[in-house]
Amino acid sequence: MKVVSIILLLVSACLSLKHGWDAFQPANAEQAKMMADLGISKAALPFFGVFSIVVGLLLLFPQTFFISNVLNAMTIVLIMALSLRAGNVSMALIEIPFLALPLVLIGLTYPFKF
Repeated sequence: MKVVSIILLLVSACLSLKHGWDAFQPANAEQAKMMADLGISKAALPFFGVFSIVVGLLLLFPQTFFISNVLNAMTIVLIMALSLRAGNVSMALIEIPFLALPLVLIGLTYPFKF
């Protein structure tokens, strides 16, 4: 179980860091349309990027493991809620496995405890 926990932790941290980094890259037309549909302005993207990078880094420390997973899950629920408000049910459904990831990690606990 510890190996699964380590793999999921690394996947979750990498996804958070990647999404944070991508927030600072120029958005293509599809991404810009998606953000506009969700009601997220271009000016808010750097804040989401910094938040995502911080959450990804906090995952790696045992003291902040729980809270970073909670923040990650809350962010995903926010994306799902904005998607549903915009009428994009498929995007909300796509987010379900990503919502399960931090919740499973909370259940498995921090894998590097000695």
